[in-house]
Amino acid sequence: MKAEILSIGTELLLGDIVNTNARFLASQLAAAGVEVYHQSVVGDNAIRLAEQLKESFSRSQLVITTGGLGPTYDDLTKEVAADFFGRKLVENAEILRWLEQRFQNLGCPMTPNNRKQAMIPQGAQILENPNGTAPGIWLEDGEKILVLLPGPPREMEPMFLNQVMPRLQKATGKVICSSTVHLFGIGESAVEDRLRQMMVESQNPTVAPYAKQGEVQLRITAMSDSLDGAQALIAPVRDKICQDFGPLVYGVDVGSLQNALVQALTANHRKVAVAESCTGGMISQRITQIPGSSAVFDCGVCTYANHIKSQLVGVSPEDLEQYGAVSQQVALQMARGVRQLAGADIGISTTGIAGPGGGTPQKPVGLVYVGVSCEGFEQVIKLNLQSQATDAREDIRYKASSHGLYLALEAARRLGAK
Repeated sequence: MKAEILSIGTELLLGDIVNTNARFLASQLAAAGVEVYHQSVVGDNAIRLAEQLKESFSRSQLVITTGGLGPTYDDLTKEVAADFFGRKLVENAEILRWLEQRFQNLGCPMTPNNRKQAMIPQGAQILENPNGTAPGIWLEDGEKILVLLPGPPREMEPMFLNQVMPRLQKATGKVICSSTVHLFGIGESAVEDRLRQMMVESQNPTVAPYAKQGEVQLRITAMSDSLDGAQALIAPVRDKICQDFGPLVYGVDVGSLQNALVQALTANHRKVAVAESCTGGMISQRITQIPGSSAVFDCGVCTYANHIKSQLVGVSPEDLEQYGAVSQQVALQMARGVRQLAGADIGISTTGIAGPGGGTPQKPVGLVYVGVSCEGFEQVIKLNLQSQATDAREDIRYKASSHGLYLALEAARRLGAK
């Protein structure tokens, strides 16, 4: 089954909000055995929406839209969809009663325009929305399937998972499954060079690299009649990639460096503490994004000023004077000091020059030292993080934080092996 994702909303075209719905739907459709060939964005304009539906159905059997199901005048998706399939919009008494009860429970008056949300194309199946007031719609016309979903992700995602996904899996009879190998410390071009033959020759499963900020993901995707069958196709390819790349693999299906770190710390009953200068709390922020991080993370300090480095985490004033704040010596003392301050198993530190100013010929912008300290293992790495990004400062800080997380992960695994 070929599918298209059609995101509706002028705010998307103007860049006022990020289109996370398309990313979510693309990944979920793959799991349902549906091939996504196109994605489009259309503003709140009936003529352009109708034109896009015509174009989309000329090449795809399934079109899924998000947005435009609200009560206001510019919410036109249902009206255009009904007209496209030659259906009338009729008021659904059950939805109207549900809307009235919902507004009553909220203690809010139901304005006349909300009644519009009870209007449903004839012959359509209703997708219930327990998280909002706009019901979704499943509309079939011959071999064409049009699914209308609300725009807010907190409404759209559960509606798709609980009501649309089961229908699609039943319709396709196929399952597409993916597994992701996460690499750190190697660029996309180097990965592609080593795996080119595998990527060209593999048909089922396929192997594709995806570059992220400072890391690479290898996604292995297989299609089968069952989940077990797809996973059986993936396993030998995934195992070979992990063997070939060895320590560059920081995890499989772990999502992110910070998630991999929290998992490793949790499994080994260890804790980490962080002292940051140039990253300004970014490592701490990334760790605490992860549910359950409170069990493994007690302390993160931003030791930006030199006297704070000395007073809080015990960096030698003499070493600060002799070597400077951006140095191997200071990075190691920061890692040791914060580990002692928090009573943690692992201490991580960053100190560097994120720019755009502050660099010198001896210590240019992008020079960062990242340190780690734990029982039996201490290391400081020197990084030259040159960046051509629009916001080079943030790019340098983020990549430095990734190196900190990666070093902490290595330390956690070393401790876990004891």
